[in-house]
This record gives sequence, C-alpha cells and structure tokens, in this order.
Amino acid sequence: MNANEDKANDKRADRRALSSGARLYAVQALYQMEVSGQSADRVMREFEVHRLGAEDEDGQYLPADENLFTRVVDAAVTWQSRIDQATDRGLVAKWPINRIDPVLRALFRAAGAELVTPQTPPRVVITEYVRLAEAFFPEGREPKFVNAVLDHVARELRPEAF
Repeated sequence: MNANEDKANDKRADRRALSSGARLYAVQALYQMEVSGQSADRVMREFEVHRLGAEDEDGQYLPADENLFTRVVDAAVTWQSRIDQATDRGLVAKWPINRIDPVLRALFRAAGAELVTPQTPPRVVITEYVRLAEAFFPEGREPKFVNAVLDHVARELRPEAF
C-alpha cells in the first residue's frame, strides 16, 4: 500500500470511529431521557458539553460525530411512535416494546431513527447496532435478538434497500 492509500484508510477508520461513538452516545442519551424523564434538548446539551470528546478524571470520552448524534436523537424523538410500532411488529406478538429492557428499547429507537431516514444503508445500521448490543450485553443472547428485530424493522421501513 502506498502513503495515499494509508491516509485514505486512516480517514475512513476515523469516520467509522466517530460514527460509532455518535451511535453509542445516542443510545445512552435516549436511555437517559427515558429513565430520567428529561427532555431531549436538555440531555443532548449535557452530552454535547460533558461527553462528546470531553475529558474527565479517568481520561477522555470517545470522540463522536456530533451531527450524527444530534440527527439520531432528533429522529428517534420525532419518529418514536413509527419506530416503536415497527419494532413491536418485529417482536413476539405478546412482548411489546414497552416490556423489553430499556437499554434495548433505546437501541431499537436509535437504530430505527437511522432506518427512517435514508442516509445510511440498512445493513450498515443493523451491523453497527448489533455491535453495540454486543458491547452492552457481552454474555447474552441480546445481539442475535437485536439482529433479528432490526432486520424485520429495516425491511419494513426501507423495503427498497432489499
């Protein structure tokens, strides 16, 4: 590989890391909004000031694409009803979204926000959020569950991509 290819690969890796950080923070923000009852604006402001690339006594938080973070949280709030309904249809009939773990609920809403809008290919969205599920639930069956539900949601919200 030449130096230009190395630089291009480094830039792609940096963009992926920023996107992954944004998705992680979006899931955390949506979770915090639900459990605390705080508004989206308040939680997003807190994340932008205190987490996105900020430093604490233990080091630095993950860097993140602030635009993607904002876009995901805003879309999740705006389209929550549509996202929840699509997620419900992907879940077992007697297990609606309001009965699942709140971290999974936040994850489904963040992923659904990206699936409602056409910026990111559905397969990328599914892969990214399954990886987050693996990080949140390293020993559980949740990542496979997330994969199955998001596949259903993606096919419903973005059928043209399949």
